[in-house]
Amino acid sequence: MRPTPLPLWLKVVLCIVGMELLGGLGAFVTTSQIPGWYAGLVSPPGTPPNWLFGPVWTVLYAMMGIAFAIVWNRPIETAGRSCAMRWFGLQLLLNLIWTPVFFGLHQLAAALVIIVMLIAAILFTIRAIGRVSKPAGWLLAPYLIWVTYATYLNAGYAYLNRD
Repeated sequence: MRPTPLPLWLKVVLCIVGMELLGGLGAFVTTSQIPGWYAGLVSPPGTPPNWLFGPVWTVLYAMMGIAFAIVWNRPIETAGRSCAMRWFGLQLLLNLIWTPVFFGLHQLAAALVIIVMLIAAILFTIRAIGRVSKPAGWLLAPYLIWVTYATYLNAGYAYLNRD
């Protein structure tokens, strides 16, 4: 007997909760570094206030979760589904690696390399997911925009705070 597949709404809930929990791991590393190390850095022009990052990432992780749930909900034999899921996993891994490298290890140049790779992975993810579901692909567009902005900030911090 084949198990009953999970309904889309439940996949959406599971994916959003999962993404928010993973994002929370990054916040755990980041929070302790804000008042000391991060506050002591020279900031590039256009750096937003610290309070803005949490709400923005909360919304972006929710949108990422919805996009992934939509792809996950497609039948296994859907063309491009497994490719889209692999790209999503790769970009998520790069996303999760960036925070401890930047905030935990204070390696601004290494973090810049990672975030540039993340942009490329997001682009490939959007393309792959968009082939499975155009709306799911579009849900990742704000994420790409934000990470591109974060790349500018990372580059600015690396340049302005080089030893």
